[in-house]
Amino acid sequence: MKQIFHLTLPLLITFLLSLFFAFQFFVPHESIRDTYTYLLQCTMIIGCFAMLLGIYSLVRVHFIRIKRRAQNYKYSYMTITALTLTIIVGLFGSIEKGPALEGHMYYFIYNTVLIPIQATMFSLLAFFIASAAYRAFRARSLVATVLLLTAVFVMIGRVPIGGQIHEFLPAFAHWLLNVPNLAAKRAIMIGIGLGASATALKVALGIERSHFGG
Repeated sequence: MKQIFHLTLPLLITFLLSLFFAFQFFVPHESIRDTYTYLLQCTMIIGCFAMLLGIYSLVRVHFIRIKRRAQNYKYSYMTITALTLTIIVGLFGSIEKGPALEGHMYYFIYNTVLIPIQATMFSLLAFFIASAAYRAFRARSLVATVLLLTAVFVMIGRVPIGGQIHEFLPAFAHWLLNVPNLAAKRAIMIGIGLGASATALKVALGIERSHFGG
């Protein structure tokens, strides 16, 4: 009986909230809008607790790696140290923007550590994209040949030298991006919308219960 209650109550709350969030789109009443705003604020609070769980999970995983001396476990020391330092600086120092805080430690960490790391990751990503493009654009079949020619036309048409070669190239690249490419993107977005709607309906009706664990 206790197990049934623990399963039925979350399903009932999920179903009622799903009905409300779907209902509020069609009823532009002030009370409905205020309730919707309040519930969104509640989700932000839940997100904060989820962030705490994420921090706990991160620390636990890296402590286990350090304890077991796993491969590259020394990087776990760096991760935990950076996490602890950032939390201390954020808790005991103001992070509001202003001329007086340009030299604040929080912004120093953000501007001199996080941004260079992100730039490095994106620069490495360019080489992975180039390698993947080389493997994908090899003309082994008719479809691969079409993909290769399309990529060549788009790349040449999107750079200044393409317009200097012939005015047709920029116009053709623009047509490729805004007609066939946009049509495919819209088809993908429609498929994503239908899949998300089906998943939301399964969750609301209690058919999908993987978020309860197990």
